[in-house]
Amino acid sequence: MSTVAFHTLGCKVNHYETEAIWQLFKEADYDRVDFETNADVFVINTCTVTNTGDKKSRQVIRRAIRQNPDAVVCVTGCYAQTSPAEIMEIPGVDIVVGTQDRTKLIGYIEQYKQERQPINGVGNIMKNRTYEELEVPYFTDRTRASLKIQEGCNNFCTFCIIPWARGLMRSRDPEKVVEQATQLVDSGYKEIVLTGIHTGGYGQDLKNYNLAQLLRDLETIDGLERIRISSIEASQLTDEVIDVIAASNKVVRHLHIPLQSGSDSVLKRMRRKYSMAHFSERLTKLHAALPGLAVTSDVIVGFPGETEEEFQETYDFIVDHHFSELHVFPYSPRIGTPAARMDDQIDEDIKNERVHRLINLSDQLAKTYASNFEDDVLEVIPEEVGSEEGTLVGYADNYMKIQFKGDESLIGQLVKVKIVKADYPINEGELLRVIDHATNKSEHKVLV
Repeated sequence: MSTVAFHTLGCKVNHYETEAIWQLFKEADYDRVDFETNADVFVINTCTVTNTGDKKSRQVIRRAIRQNPDAVVCVTGCYAQTSPAEIMEIPGVDIVVGTQDRTKLIGYIEQYKQERQPINGVGNIMKNRTYEELEVPYFTDRTRASLKIQEGCNNFCTFCIIPWARGLMRSRDPEKVVEQATQLVDSGYKEIVLTGIHTGGYGQDLKNYNLAQLLRDLETIDGLERIRISSIEASQLTDEVIDVIAASNKVVRHLHIPLQSGSDSVLKRMRRKYSMAHFSERLTKLHAALPGLAVTSDVIVGFPGETEEEFQETYDFIVDHHFSELHVFPYSPRIGTPAARMDDQIDEDIKNERVHRLINLSDQLAKTYASNFEDDVLEVIPEEVGSEEGTLVGYADNYMKIQFKGDESLIGQLVKVKIVKADYPINEGELLRVIDHATNKSEHKVLV
């Protein structure tokens, strides 16, 4: 039996797609082995979101070639899509496929074995208008299942290369989404994370169907306990979406809404499609509809031309709107994007100083948010064994990370945990009981 090894760089979507590609190999009777072993086929799923992503991708490709020069080395993903010629120049790369036509991979491998000629299978992604179906019935190592619902992005923010790597917005057929969600629940998953390149844009290209309707349809799946949206833009939080989330028993009390900057002038230079007034109005409406909601966000600091005043606007906006955690990134010029060619690139020291100020703020906000839940009982899905013996770690619906005493058999189950000490990054909890929604009863656990 032939063996295949995978290495995934980058985001959740890439990890999802690696699992999907593995399904194709599995059906072709391949055995999956660790990347450090001498596999017959290596598949490297690359990232291009930053220049560093490209560099790391090249390092991993070279490592695979060194490890087993006789193996068939296949490169796929975003860097493969944007720079196929650059990858084909690396001696030892045999097959390059971008972010489409992954289903052709097995055929390309057979072709390569016969002809021994490198194959460039990368086509023009901008012409693609259909979503490529890739099945993932289960994941090899996760308790939260990702479910990809769309591909591509139409926004063309000035700092971002992703539309060129992923193409334009394409939504997955709603029936396929519901079908795969049902399959994942049947495989034992209690939580599903809706994911994509521009997840909240789902349905923009569909007739008479949108994200709100998809959430309503997913709500009807028996055994599905939690629906999490990986990321949604403020402009996509329509009144209808907010109403559906507020009425839902399954959509969690946590939304990730990318801010990028809290300054209107910076947002214009970024070509982001919202004003701070609009963002603020949406957040206010959300918090009113969903008490206790955790809102996490992404922020880029040191964007070209960012003044101290503009940074302060961002800082103040975050304080005023009670975000519960931030992912902070110093702006890094991505070759090929308009922002990389802008004047007034900010000094690295200034960027780092601003990053630290926001990270400190984020820690403070996260602690404040968590403190609201001290002595409360939350539903937690344990994901792994904790750092201390006999403990488990998992996430509550509001994305608070909680460690508590419990047996490994509870991993992937839904349990009720009392927060005994709220903190950040991890809260201490006490296991109260296991929830079995199928029979609507709670099993009381004898506490250790």
